[in-house]
Amino acid sequence: MKKIGKLLVRLFRQIGLFFDKVLITPITKLIIRFMDLSKNAAKSLDRLSGKKSTLLIVSLILSFIVFIYIDNESNVMIDQYAEILYDQPVTAVYNEELYVIDGLPKTVDITLIGQRRHIFLAKQSPSKGVTVDLTGLKPGTHKVSLKYTQRLKSLDYKLDPSQVNVTIYEKVSENRPLTYDILHQDQLDSKLYISNVELDRSDVIIKGAQYKLEKVAAVKALLDVNDIPNPKAGDITVKDIPLVAYDNDGKILDVEIVPKTVAANVSITSPSKEVPIRVVPKGNLAFGKSIKSITPNISTVTVYGEQSAIDEIQQLDAEIDVKGLDKDKDYNVTLKKPKGITELSVKNVTVKVVVDNSSSKEFDNISITTKNLDSAYKVQAESEEDRQVTVVVKGSEESLNNIKDSDITAYVDLKNYGEGTHEVEVKVTGTDLKLSYASKTKKVKIVISKK
Repeated sequence: MKKIGKLLVRLFRQIGLFFDKVLITPITKLIIRFMDLSKNAAKSLDRLSGKKSTLLIVSLILSFIVFIYIDNESNVMIDQYAEILYDQPVTAVYNEELYVIDGLPKTVDITLIGQRRHIFLAKQSPSKGVTVDLTGLKPGTHKVSLKYTQRLKSLDYKLDPSQVNVTIYEKVSENRPLTYDILHQDQLDSKLYISNVELDRSDVIIKGAQYKLEKVAAVKALLDVNDIPNPKAGDITVKDIPLVAYDNDGKILDVEIVPKTVAANVSITSPSKEVPIRVVPKGNLAFGKSIKSITPNISTVTVYGEQSAIDEIQQLDAEIDVKGLDKDKDYNVTLKKPKGITELSVKNVTVKVVVDNSSSKEFDNISITTKNLDSAYKVQAESEEDRQVTVVVKGSEESLNNIKDSDITAYVDLKNYGEGTHEVEVKVTGTDLKLSYASKTKKVKIVISKK
């Protein structure tokens, strides 16, 4: 037993010596060596960290590391992109023969969210757009959701709005008379005039919700002069004239009109007439002076326009300002177009005025006439002295010698006068506009009574 014990002690001692030689002693030496190196490195590092160049280099390295990190993170964020598609049309699915819809927006905005390349592909590829399915809904108000169909499933989208309240009405129809309006008539040749428009139908059918049809005051065909090819005098057929429904305030109503367009036979004429130019002097000449002669360089002008206006016009006045005039003078006058007249053959006229010394002449027993008396009344002078007046005419001697009593008119204007006795002003005019006329009697008394 003792031998065995000694063998075991020797065995364990050899094992201890082995581990001491192979592991413990080398590791201990390595630790001591590392500690010696750490002390030397610490002294070197301390000296190195005290230099400015070392700190600068370290700062740059750290900044570069941070930049690389942030750049990697930002690439991930930037890769997520959003783009708005504005005013995308909305299509409703419903029975258009039976119902009409109110409250549904015509367009919505769509926000696409995803990677840029996916959004680009989505914009290039076809889609069914924005739709709302109203199939099966009855008349009344309903809250419905809008849907956007896009083939690329990698994108998210948001609709603005995404839900809306719509009202469904039963569609009704009515017959309405059809009239027309002419647009841009001022762009027609000024010598031409649209005298008549005959539409190919006199009435149309309007469809929609009952409350909207009740607001329709008129349905009109809008004939645009710009749609008439090469307009000239004669009859022209114009097709596809659009129709519009208006309310009492002239606002366009959203109702269905059947048919949507009409045709019309348009009659274009060029009414004209040659009329004399009458020069009308305005104002008083210098004291002691009068007009001897007025001579325009042209005596007539051709007028174009509405036939009714042409029928009424007998002459075209050209006014000149002679206030304070004391010597001969030439006037350049721009002719003005009367109402209903669209064109004049001559735009300007030159008027030569010759001045002479003024004389005067009296014309006795000029009867007084009346103007603008209401047809329900009759009038008479209060006395014999109120029936006639003496008129003083001033002008050049040559003009005075050519005037007669019949060329002078004395009158009283009874507009707005009623039953009773009134003192009214006497006014005088004459055929020769170069002369001035005045009544010696400024006012007369007249009696107005019912017929």
